[in-house]
Amino acid sequence: MPGAAPGSSPHAAPSLAEQVALVPTEPGCYLWKDARGTVVYVGKAKNLRARMRQYVTLQDEREKIPLMMEVVRSFDYVVVGSEHEALVLERNLIAQYHPYFNVDYKDDKSYPFIAITESDVFPAIKYTREKHRRGTRYFGPYTDARAARETIDTLRKVVPICMATCAEWKRARRLLEKSPEAASVANLMLAERCRPCFDYHVGRGPGVCAGMIDTVEYARHVSQVERFLRGNRSEIVGELTEQMRAAAADLDFERAGRIKARLDSLDALDDRQQVVFSSSVSLDLFGFYREETISCACVFVVREGRTVRSSEFILDKGLDVGEEELVGGFVKRYYDETSDIPSEVDVPCELADAEVVAGWLAEKGGRAVRLHRPQRGEKRRLLEMAASNARHALMRYMVRTGYADERTNKALLQLESALALDAPPMRIECFDISTLHGHFTVASMVVFTNGRPDKSQYRRFKIQTPLTEANDFVSMSEVLGRRYAPERMADERFGSRPDLLVVDGGKPQLTAAMEQLAELGLDIPVCGLAKSDEEIFVPWDDTPVVLPSGSPSLYLIKQVRDESHRFAITFHRELRDKAMTASVLDDVPGVGPKRKRALMRRFGSLRRLRAASEEDIAATPGIPAEVARAVHQALNELEKIPVAENQEKAEKNDD
Repeated sequence: MPGAAPGSSPHAAPSLAEQVALVPTEPGCYLWKDARGTVVYVGKAKNLRARMRQYVTLQDEREKIPLMMEVVRSFDYVVVGSEHEALVLERNLIAQYHPYFNVDYKDDKSYPFIAITESDVFPAIKYTREKHRRGTRYFGPYTDARAARETIDTLRKVVPICMATCAEWKRARRLLEKSPEAASVANLMLAERCRPCFDYHVGRGPGVCAGMIDTVEYARHVSQVERFLRGNRSEIVGELTEQMRAAAADLDFERAGRIKARLDSLDALDDRQQVVFSSSVSLDLFGFYREETISCACVFVVREGRTVRSSEFILDKGLDVGEEELVGGFVKRYYDETSDIPSEVDVPCELADAEVVAGWLAEKGGRAVRLHRPQRGEKRRLLEMAASNARHALMRYMVRTGYADERTNKALLQLESALALDAPPMRIECFDISTLHGHFTVASMVVFTNGRPDKSQYRRFKIQTPLTEANDFVSMSEVLGRRYAPERMADERFGSRPDLLVVDGGKPQLTAAMEQLAELGLDIPVCGLAKSDEEIFVPWDDTPVVLPSGSPSLYLIKQVRDESHRFAITFHRELRDKAMTASVLDDVPGVGPKRKRALMRRFGSLRRLRAASEEDIAATPGIPAEVARAVHQALNELEKIPVAENQEKAEKNDD
C-alpha cells in the first residue's frame, strides 16, 4: 500500500511522519522512494509502523539514514503473514529494484554457477551465468570461472553425466519433449533414433543419447552428482568402492578398473583440498574487509571438514554502513542465489534477525541451520583468514579497475564544488597543533598532491612563541607566518603554492589562518575541519559545509586531517620523551651521557624505562647495580604527571 504522494490534494500534503502513523503494526516490507518514485531502500520489519517511525524521527543510528531521508519523499509497504515471509519478500524486492542504499554487488555482474537441469527426463550438468530458472538446481556461486569448469570436468570423470551443451543430448531432449508418454521407456526409444556422442566413448557420458542407460540408473548418477556438489564426498567414495568390489567379485575386471580410475580422480581432488577440521563438519565462513564506500566478502565453503572452495565478492557499501547491515545484507543475497545450504553459517558479528535468517535457511535447505559468531578456536582463525583474503581481493580489484584513481578524481571535483574553488585542489596543505598545557608545542604540515600523501613535502615546526597554556590561535598564526613567509614561498624545498589550505579545528583556527594570510598579502583558499561532526568551516559562510557521509570528498578531507594529526602528535611525543628523559636521568648520580644512551637504546622511551624493574635496569650493559637502584628510585619518586596521563591529555588537547 503506497504512502500518499506529496501535492496530491489541494490541501497541504501530510508529512512523512503523519503518513507513517497510519501504517499497520503487522509484519511486512517497506520501500522508501525519492521524488521521482524510484525505490532507494527496501527493508523488512516485524512491526512496520514502529520500524518506519525510527526512520522519519531519525532514531535509527546508522550514519546513512539522515542522508537517505533527505531524498525520501514517499513510500510503499507490503503486509505479510510473518517475519519469515517478510525476509523472503525483502530479497525479492531488492533483486527487483536494486535500491541504491541497500548492500549489493559492486560490479553487478552475474557469477558462474554449476547447474543440474532437474526438470528434464535425463538431467544434464552445465556451467552457467543465467538467471535462475525453475526446474534447475544451482550450486555456487563461484568467483573463479576456471575452478567451476575444472570441478565439472573432475566430476564427470567420477560420475558420468550428460553435458547440457552436448548436441546429442539436446536432440534426445527434443524427442522426449515431443513424446512425454515415452519417458518410462526413453532408453529404448533413444536407442532406435539417436547415436552415441563422443563423451560416451571416452567414459564421461553415460550413453543417454544411445539408450545405454535407463532413467532409474541415470537418476542414481544425478543423485551422486548433487551430493558431490554439496560436498558429500564420503558417500560417493563408499558407493563406488562397493561397486568396484562387486564388479571384481563378478570377475568384471574391466568395469572394476573404470571405477578404480574414478576413485583415483576423487583422491587427486582431495589432495588439492585443505583439511581444516578433524570432524566432518559442513559450514560456510564469511570474512569481510571494508574501505570507506567499498568492501569485499570472502566465503570459505567447508564440507566434510575440507575447504572445497573460496569465493570473493566486491560489494558497493563499506564503512558507510554498519557491519551488521553489510554482513546481513550479503548473507541474504548469497543464499538467495544458491541451493547449497550448510548446517552452520559463521559470520563475524551478531545479526539482529539471526533467528529469522536461520529459519529461512533451514526451510530452503531442508535441515536445521545454525547462524554462529565464533569467538575462539579454529573457526575464529578461519574467519580471520577469510577477512585477510577479502582484503587482498579488494586491493587487487582496486588496482585492476583503477578504483582508487577514479575515487580520488571524484573527491577533488567534489571539493572544488563544495568549497567554491576555482579548480580542483591538486595540492592540499594541512596544519595541526599538538601541545601539553603550552609545553612542547609543535605543528605539523602534511601535503597531499593529486589526492595522495606527498611525504617528501611534509614539514614539522617547533612553536617558538612562549606559552604558559595551550593557545591554538597563537600557535597557528606563528606556523602559518613561518610557512608562508616570502623566503619560504620562494624556497623550492617547500614546494609550490597550495590550491587549498586546511587547518585542523573550527572557527578559531580558521580565523587565525585568515588573519595571518591577510597580513602576508596572500589569497589562498582556506577551510577549517572540526573533528566532532566532520563539519568544514569556510570564510564565506557562517554555516559549515557538511559533505555527504561516505562521499569520496569527505573520505579525502578526513584522511588529510588524520594524517596531519598523526604527524603532529608523533613529533610532540618525541620531544616530550626526550625532554623528560634528560630532565630525570641527568639528576641521577652515576648516570652520564654514555649510560643514558645505553638505557634509552635498551628501553626505547622513558615510559618503558619507568615500567621496568630494578633488575631489568641492572641487566642493561654498563649499568652497575647501585646505579640501577638509583635510577629506579628516581623514576618512582618522580612527582610529575605520569606519562600515560600526559599522553591522554595531549591527545585530548589535540581533539
